[in-house]
Amino acid sequence: MAGAEPDDALGFAVADLTSDEGWADAVRGCDYVLHVASPFPSAVPRHEDELIVPARDGSLRVLRAARDAGVRRVVLTSSFAAVSYGHPGSERTFTEQDWTDLDGPGMSAYAASKTLAERAAWDFVDRAADAPELAVVNPVGVIGPVLGRALSTSSTLVQRLLNRDLPVLPRLSFALVDVRDVADLHLRAMTDPAARGERFLAAAGPALWVSGIAQVLRERLGVRVPRREAPDVLVRLASRVDPSLRVVVHRSVEESIVDSARSMIELGLVKISGQPGAGVDSLA
Repeated sequence: MAGAEPDDALGFAVADLTSDEGWADAVRGCDYVLHVASPFPSAVPRHEDELIVPARDGSLRVLRAARDAGVRRVVLTSSFAAVSYGHPGSERTFTEQDWTDLDGPGMSAYAASKTLAERAAWDFVDRAADAPELAVVNPVGVIGPVLGRALSTSSTLVQRLLNRDLPVLPRLSFALVDVRDVADLHLRAMTDPAARGERFLAAAGPALWVSGIAQVLRERLGVRVPRREAPDVLVRLASRVDPSLRVVVHRSVEESIVDSARSMIELGLVKISGQPGAGVDSLA
């Protein structure tokens, strides 16, 4: 595993979100379990159950195995998609008390999967007297340094900008948070006694337009990325061809964007278009 120095402190077990096999071995002897796995494809699935079933049933498998193994606390990685979706046009500030409205307009399969999985987890610990403690982290779009060639869906936006796969910039905005801050929050939620039974939103600041992300890459790395914004009607038309356009003390968001880009460049995951004397040259 890239970036890991396991020595004798790291072991591996194989388990599947859609199967009962392997979970007992995975959690045996653990005091804490961080459940971070859930499907998040870049394209819209053919049926929402492709995301909902493994997300919800996988969370319950983890919790049942943790209960049977005497695990003290489970930290579940949920999403801001379980907090704010289904409330179009709302100008209010969303908090950990809010939930996505599954019957609201514009509901995506991913948002439904994260909402139903988290709801199922809370219901499980409320019903079972011997259930482990539960804490939940609800991050917005997670970016930052990548460890290998398999990129998260959130990180592919930076990759596509660097590769100039987007000839024009869609008028979409994203709230972002650094992966290192999300990891730190998971560790705090794992060990802090006050985190029991709580949800924690993870965001680094206001949402950024895609044009703002592109500007950061131009100014900080000196790379050539698209400048022109596409009209909203063009984005809607393009989403019929490119389904990924439908998915749509902390570190600064700019730092996270730059670190995400640098790691992709260093791993050779992008076809860079640099300018003479630009910051990309200093990456060698």
